[in-house]
Amino acid sequence: MAQIIDGKAISARIKDELKEEVARKKTEGKQITLAVIQVGNDPASTVYVGNKKKACAYIGIDSVSYELPEETSQDELLALIDKLNEDPKITGILVQLPVPDHIDEDIIIRKISPKKDVDGFHPMSVGALCIGEKGFVSCTPAGVIKLLEYSGIEIAGKECVVIGRSNIVGKPMALLLLRENGTVTVCHSKTKDLKEVCKRADILVVAIGRPKMINEEYIKDGAVVIDVGIHRMDNGRLCGDVDFDRVVDKCSAITPVPGGVGPMTIAMLMYNVVNAE
Repeated sequence: MAQIIDGKAISARIKDELKEEVARKKTEGKQITLAVIQVGNDPASTVYVGNKKKACAYIGIDSVSYELPEETSQDELLALIDKLNEDPKITGILVQLPVPDHIDEDIIIRKISPKKDVDGFHPMSVGALCIGEKGFVSCTPAGVIKLLEYSGIEIAGKECVVIGRSNIVGKPMALLLLRENGTVTVCHSKTKDLKEVCKRADILVVAIGRPKMINEEYIKDGAVVIDVGIHRMDNGRLCGDVDFDRVVDKCSAITPVPGGVGPMTIAMLMYNVVNAE
């Protein structure tokens, strides 16, 4: 029977560790404050922002939120980010994505100071990861590394396959696995013989964005399978990019959806905020 990697339990452990660290920093007179900006009232974004505020409150991080109307201009948003960049009381800045169509997401990401880029999306953060320098790491792939670490799963020397090459998950995921001395292959829509490539993987990380695409035909016996995808099915239930029921008996460890990678994203955001300089 495969080990079910419990992201809820591991994220709770990380939050408790961060709570102790924040309490210690406060005794030293250090203030930790996250600024969260949401433009418009996208329901999913509102839920995500609420969860981030709850996590801050639990850990002891101060948070300030800016809920801006849909019609907020790009210049107005940039001016607010400028103000927060200059505010010494603000430790981290997060702009909840997606933003409305009239705002250029890339310009917004680049405007946030790399010293406060707790999402890890700024090109300087990504560049630091590429060359092994200190910097913020995108929260979801950082969470995957922590899931493996806390589950006692060795990465060094393992054949690691990442399906997906997005800037937010796939590319940083590959770099982090490489940093941990994994041998890494990145697959995408143009990859030939995808099943055969995946069947080489000791650790398979799936971030392809297609519900239940990966079944037992893609899995090597005893592989570790990390499912980053999340989708809502017609019956209202959530599923991932991996067909869990068909894969679970073939692998040695697997993350469920929900309750696997998802909780780790916010835990690692909190980790970035606490460890910001």
